[in-house]
Amino acid sequence: MTSPGGRSAAAPQTWHYGLVARWWAEFSEEGPEIAYFKQFVERGEPALDVACGTGRLLIPYLEAGLDVDGCDVSTDMIAVCREKAERAGLDPTLLMQPMHELDPPRKYRTIFVCGAFGLGSTREQDEQTLRRFHEHLEPGGTLVFDVEVPYSTGYPAKYWWKTERDAIPREWPSQGEAERRRGSDGAEYALQSRVVDFDPLDQRLIYELRAWMWRDNELVRAEEHTLHINLYFKNELLMMLERAGFTPVDVRGNHSDQAPARDDDFLVFVATKPPAESYG
Repeated sequence: MTSPGGRSAAAPQTWHYGLVARWWAEFSEEGPEIAYFKQFVERGEPALDVACGTGRLLIPYLEAGLDVDGCDVSTDMIAVCREKAERAGLDPTLLMQPMHELDPPRKYRTIFVCGAFGLGSTREQDEQTLRRFHEHLEPGGTLVFDVEVPYSTGYPAKYWWKTERDAIPREWPSQGEAERRRGSDGAEYALQSRVVDFDPLDQRLIYELRAWMWRDNELVRAEEHTLHINLYFKNELLMMLERAGFTPVDVRGNHSDQAPARDDDFLVFVATKPPAESYG
């Protein structure tokens, strides 16, 4: 089932609509995160895949017989996820809700977020998101989410320097430089992105993205989107999780069971809601 209603006025503004949703469904179906997050779901069902997108993690978990619901703020992502699930003979519960307004019909042993915490939201909404996760976990339940660190090789770390920030936004590369990829529908798709602003005080990065679709070498659709990303350091998130009521919190590096290292690009936070007896 899909929850009624649409995006609220306060919903995070993302670029995961239209051609971007189609691109995600066509060309982003694998990755080490699928197996990594699965182990947590296997240890604690039912589970909720927050920001499930087009079902990159959700659908393989359902096919494995796991009890998992999905949630996303993008109507287009949810629609594509539904289509993919139906083709696989699945009928998942899909909720169309932003993280900070999460209100599912049941509680979960595991809530997980892969690659989406801090996307398109405000920092206040991110704080509220963690409180919502805590509320909708069963006592003793687990929250697992990853973040790309602000100094990673994937983010333009050079923009921490004022001289580099003065040079943005840079000119768009030509459309001809975009790599086209052929989808299962026979159309060709391409994406381009650029940084348009970075505020080191707010730790907030702004990207612009352009997307195109061609059929028989004729451009039939073009879109432009903007995405705000909140960047977080390890200790900041530990304090936020503590304020939300989680304890203990384990931090791991690069989707592994290892302790984080300073050169890791990703951190995974494994946070526990205290058991019922902790609430007196």
